[in-house]
Amino acid sequence: MTTIFAEMKKAFVQLHLAVFLAGFTAILGKLLPLNEGLLVWYRLFFSGLIIMGILWYRNALVRIRLIDFIRIGAVGMVLAFHWVTFYASVKYANASVAVVCISAAGFFSALLEPLFFRKSIVWPELMLGALAVAGIYIIFDFHPHMKTGILFGMLSALGSATFPILNKRLLDRFSPRVLTMYEFFGGLLFLTATLPVYLIFFPEGHMLPTLYDWLWMGILVVLCTVWAFDLQLHALKRISAFTSNLTYNLEPLYGVLLAFVIFKEHQMLHPHFYFGIGLIVLAILLQMWR
Repeated sequence: MTTIFAEMKKAFVQLHLAVFLAGFTAILGKLLPLNEGLLVWYRLFFSGLIIMGILWYRNALVRIRLIDFIRIGAVGMVLAFHWVTFYASVKYANASVAVVCISAAGFFSALLEPLFFRKSIVWPELMLGALAVAGIYIIFDFHPHMKTGILFGMLSALGSATFPILNKRLLDRFSPRVLTMYEFFGGLLFLTATLPVYLIFFPEGHMLPTLYDWLWMGILVVLCTVWAFDLQLHALKRISAFTSNLTYNLEPLYGVLLAFVIFKEHQMLHPHFYFGIGLIVLAILLQMWR
């Protein structure tokens, strides 16, 4: 019992550290001037290469069957969709709104997880997720000028909820690093195929990061992607996808605080924004109490 408790405690520490790093990605998305599609392409490319290098150095690099790569690659496509829509939300609204919209992931997870695993809906989880969505609605209602960014943010939340649910089954067969590497390359292939069309509708002024941009890209890739994903996937071995998604509701708190400090975004937000955040925090506290 003591060993199980220690492993659960370690999993929650890993998850919360991953959430903090996830909150910082919105800040980096604001600092990097690249189009959201190109930004995610670079993130996937370099992150995949780093993980491949780590696996090769540790003699843990394994080849998988084509059918397995297709399955894992499909999850990577969901990840790419989540990231592109998330950074689109940052660009069209701001960092604070983008990370707040991710709070809807708990609601989507409460609906999707029973569907994927063929079990009954856990109504308390659904209600807590709905409470977070209510907070987002309040923010949306008082910030109509950010409508496009909020809609992208809700799509990102849907991708965020789906990703750990699909990962749950794959983690029974593959190690976290191997799984992450192939997911990144699957998402990369998806973006490589679709990016030319995407850039027609969302054109980009320059295709390569500037010298200054590489600093932020390095932090995004090494700390907020490679390390954060390793932490999250290890944590998912011990906790449910819903708990993971609801814990990620803390991402807005970290992201909002960072955005307030770095970009002074509190000067652009209506007071009802904080009421919406309050509902999201309440949902988190109630789930912790459960």
